[in-house]
Amino acid sequence: MTGTMSKILGGREGAIGLAVLALLILVILPLSLDLFRLGLVGKYTTYAFVAVSLVLLWGNGGILSLGQGIFFGLGGYLMAMFLKLEASDPISTKIQTTPGIPDFMDWNQLTEIPLFWEPFNSLPLTILAILTIPALFAYIIGFAMFKRRVGGVYFAIITQAIALILSILIVGQQGYTGGVNGITDLKTMLGWDIRNDGAKYVLYYVNALLLIGSILLSRYILSSKFGMLLLAMRDKEERVRFSGYDVSNFKIFIFCVSALISAVGGAMFTLQVGFMSPSFVGIVPSIEMVIFAAVGGRMSLIGAVYGTLLVNFGKTMFSETYPELWLFLMGGLFIAVVMFFPNGLAGVWDKYAKRVGFIRRIMEGKGKADKTSADSNTQGAKA
Repeated sequence: MTGTMSKILGGREGAIGLAVLALLILVILPLSLDLFRLGLVGKYTTYAFVAVSLVLLWGNGGILSLGQGIFFGLGGYLMAMFLKLEASDPISTKIQTTPGIPDFMDWNQLTEIPLFWEPFNSLPLTILAILTIPALFAYIIGFAMFKRRVGGVYFAIITQAIALILSILIVGQQGYTGGVNGITDLKTMLGWDIRNDGAKYVLYYVNALLLIGSILLSRYILSSKFGMLLLAMRDKEERVRFSGYDVSNFKIFIFCVSALISAVGGAMFTLQVGFMSPSFVGIVPSIEMVIFAAVGGRMSLIGAVYGTLLVNFGKTMFSETYPELWLFLMGGLFIAVVMFFPNGLAGVWDKYAKRVGFIRRIMEGKGKADKTSADSNTQGAKA
């Protein structure tokens, strides 16, 4: 295994962990669940993008953002704008007062598509917007905050306030955003019906592969010199600053990367679920996303995915089985994790699972093989 590949995969242990996760979401779950349940898993894994971004930002960078729903929602809305324009052709909207525009614009007495909607007639421009606009917004926020050395709880509160402001703005601009209902009734992408069974399977696998790609990208960043500086900033920020590094620029960069990853998750959410609303932008979803990362382990990229799946499966199971008590049960789950497993599922794995004999042998196998090989080479050199 080359040095670069070893960094990306996280060594033997990281490669095994990623392979197990890939086997679970690419093979086991699709074969064992019906299409409805698999669709729920697909929705959950879009949230996992945000949890992975929080491992970068919060777990390794020490920057707690309570507004990651901002970027998830932006990515979702940008994709929804493209899909809504395609669904609003003159034939499909011929019963409207003004055919050829989205229905919520017609209801609000708009007579033409706003200028800022026009680029979303193009899928390449839409993808470019998803990759740049959330990152640009994160850059503006990060530049304003980090250059003034605003951090800690103050940064968390400010991001929370921005999430609230953005959700209120979306609801208030009903004629341009769909208001409280959001952008709904999304049907096709370039003529391809995204509502049929085959499309749902394709989108599920595309989403899963993008999630694995985001984990690999995050591992590459964390294994680089920048990743080491990120950990140093988290623990001893002033020492890093006095060493001559511009800490604010590093914080801005990782904040933008986390925004980009979250936005991709939001775009995939829109494609799989078929709508986007302000309920995914505000304070509550942003805090839930932090909980996903905390349950999985805020230092573990793969743990964040498992934490997201566990919490959302728990929400679904509790709400179906105990509709009147499920909020209390979920609250109890969160409290139990914080009290007894402060490092999340990843901490449980490190503390208990690795003590099991065959698991320890698998994880340490390469190290023993390398040691044996090194010893043989040393003996050969002496001879």
